[in-house]
Amino acid sequence: MAKEFIQKLLHKFIPDHDVIKQHKNLQFLGDKLHDPNLWHLNRRSVSMAFAVGLFGAWIPTPGQMAIAAIGAFYFRANLPISIGLVWITNPVTMPPLFYFAYLVGLTVLNLPAATFSLDAILSGEILLPFLTGCLILGIVCSTAGYFGINYFWRYHAAKKWTARQQTRKNPSSKKNPFKAIY
Repeated sequence: MAKEFIQKLLHKFIPDHDVIKQHKNLQFLGDKLHDPNLWHLNRRSVSMAFAVGLFGAWIPTPGQMAIAAIGAFYFRANLPISIGLVWITNPVTMPPLFYFAYLVGLTVLNLPAATFSLDAILSGEILLPFLTGCLILGIVCSTAGYFGINYFWRYHAAKKWTARQQTRKNPSSKKNPFKAIY
């Protein structure tokens, strides 16, 4: 039941792919835009979309959505989910998340924290640990997202399969809508 709710919710917010396919500004993509994995919700395309979108969220550039779209095309991931996930780093969440990336970079590179000043930014004292932290967190989050969604999808499918097997073995446990209620 949760899966149906999530699918209805996603279909409510995901734009109609036929409209997007016919958009004049996207015609340069040709047949790549017609790949079913870009639009359908299946285990492979959704788990790849999480990997692409979560990695793209940690890229500190203004073109995160374009990068996620390119990644979705290249890896044949669900396009709307890939683009939507980059909004994890939005103007509200970006400062704490990117500061955390900076701290991760400092820890990995074993560097002391620099004082925030224009000279420190221009000299690269802050830039190297920041970009290193973003890369590490992008890899960790995309890997965790891919395997987490893949596991969740398989778990949910196995649970439904087990419930269906139980219903077949014990048909009396299944509600009969035609049974008279007295």
